[in-house]
Amino acid sequence: MDRLKAPARLMIVSDLDHTMVDHHDTENLSLLRFNSLWEANYRHDSLLVFSTGRSPTLYKELRKEKPMLTPDITIMSVGTEITYGNSMVPDDGWVEVLNKKWDRNVVKEEASKFSELKLQAETEQRPHKVSFYVEKDKAQAVTKALSEVYEKHGLEVKIIYSGGMDLDILPQGAGKGQALAYLLKKFKTEGSSPVNTLVCGDSGNDAELFSIPEVYGVMVSNAQEELLQWHAENAKGNTRIIHATERCAAGIIQAIGHFKLGPNMPPRDIADFSDYKLENPNPGHEVVKFFLFYEKWRRAEVENSAVYLASLKADCCPSGTFVHPSGVEQSLPECINGLRSSYGDKQGKQFRVWVDGVLATQVGSDTWLVKFDKWELSGEERHATKTTAVISSKGSDVSYGFTWIRVHQTWYKGYEGKDDTTWHF
Repeated sequence: MDRLKAPARLMIVSDLDHTMVDHHDTENLSLLRFNSLWEANYRHDSLLVFSTGRSPTLYKELRKEKPMLTPDITIMSVGTEITYGNSMVPDDGWVEVLNKKWDRNVVKEEASKFSELKLQAETEQRPHKVSFYVEKDKAQAVTKALSEVYEKHGLEVKIIYSGGMDLDILPQGAGKGQALAYLLKKFKTEGSSPVNTLVCGDSGNDAELFSIPEVYGVMVSNAQEELLQWHAENAKGNTRIIHATERCAAGIIQAIGHFKLGPNMPPRDIADFSDYKLENPNPGHEVVKFFLFYEKWRRAEVENSAVYLASLKADCCPSGTFVHPSGVEQSLPECINGLRSSYGDKQGKQFRVWVDGVLATQVGSDTWLVKFDKWELSGEERHATKTTAVISSKGSDVSYGFTWIRVHQTWYKGYEGKDDTTWHF
């Protein structure tokens, strides 16, 4: 699938802080559960969009702190910036839209006359966003007065108050909702409208997302009062919007199931894969399954049984090879044997493994080239490799499972391992 030119089976548009990312979940389990679900079942034919109030600087900081996936599209700075892919290519068409009736200098100058407003950090000031802090009890009066001032200047601005302290001033045509509407219109023009779209949020600056016609919506269980109030006043009878009973990413998973948008069983929740049969097996699920077992094995969350390793070896070609990120080529079955000595070496420790951007290309009638980033978090250290795997189906179709033929890893720049001997796969 050309990720942006084919109609997505599902497009998830999610806020980050306190929606996709739960800052109270120190193990990040909710986020990791979502990651496994997305990479196993959706990455190959769906789109993931992050819509955040964060500036690019703070967004990149969050990605370093949390085990987040790479989105296909990133909407930042409260809907004033749209970028594509890991390289974050900007959408120039959106910039042109926002330039209409917007004068940043006048906006900032007039706002600075209000003593109630405290300018946020320079990183949060963007070409189409001027951001302040304001006390909750003064927000409404300041917003009203500012609106009148800008109207006299002939400017069309939007003032958004959220999070109990953030006040953002944007062009009238900006915002999370308008950015999403722009994308949906763009997809429709190109004949690639998503089959279903699910928007996810927790605060006031997410309200616009739920106003877009034809989308499904989930307010996570920990949604703030300002969003719940907006819903009560504007969308109470809308059955396409739910208030989840689960927090953050778990609430998003809940919504996928509630609206029947596709599979909603995260592979991370499955205790024993030998008893689990996927309805539509795919290479992405095989990759997720393998590395989840690898994590559980080292954390001693599965039984120390030769049966498990024998099953893994049965999924490897006898002549299969593994190229370690150090450059050393090894026998794939022998690498599986080597796991015996690492059983439980991370028991009781902070150790998590996840994969990101799993994309498979069919290169033969029964063979796929699969590319992805593989991440390990061990204590405070995070390491990653760019990984390429060749796998084939065991029988006439993928329902018989897959065989690993070759795995090749190279260190991800900036996340190299210090000790090659501790990196198994």
